[in-house]
Amino acid sequence: MDHPAANHVPSRWPVKSSRPSGRFPIFSLRTDTKTSPRTGVDQDFYVIECSDWVNVIALTPDRRMITVRQYRHGTETIELEVPGGAIDAQEDNSPLEAGIRELREETGYEGRRARIIGGVYPNPAIMNNTCWTVLVEDCERKHPLSLDQGEDIATELISLDEIRQAVIEGRICHALIIVALRFFEIYQTENLHPGKQPKGQVFRTETGMSPS
Repeated sequence: MDHPAANHVPSRWPVKSSRPSGRFPIFSLRTDTKTSPRTGVDQDFYVIECSDWVNVIALTPDRRMITVRQYRHGTETIELEVPGGAIDAQEDNSPLEAGIRELREETGYEGRRARIIGGVYPNPAIMNNTCWTVLVEDCERKHPLSLDQGEDIATELISLDEIRQAVIEGRICHALIIVALRFFEIYQTENLHPGKQPKGQVFRTETGMSPS
């Protein structure tokens, strides 16, 4: 006999009230009071409202990946990452535009055949944003860096084999960077398999995500 929970389908929680709880330069905090569809009990939930983010898998003509090293204040560590940042609602019309801009500003590189290859919710329990992965190929350095006053970035070109080894050895520890690398791995597998047509996008459209 099946346990009752095995056939249970969770429902959306109706919002009873919603109010701002704090505003900071890079995020806002919202408190939602919702009613449990299972118990009928009201409960407060705290949501971090952020801009969408973008990470860029950027490859040079010889198929080396453009990476950056920068100090991260949350963990107080210097992390090996790919270029990326927040999507600017005033400047970017899409995740694709944001990825191209971030690549140019952080590394001075630009390339061709830019496309979105993935999108995830960074933490759907407490955050409301999406993190996109953009692939750009045939990148060459054509611009000076344009860093924010809070950025201090070093650029490195790393082979794809070394990138994989860096993940295995724990030299790449940023969860969303590892997600971006996984999207790239899936993209390569799907597009290089004999008889398959290039897909260009592998993100989950059934969740309601949209890059536009």
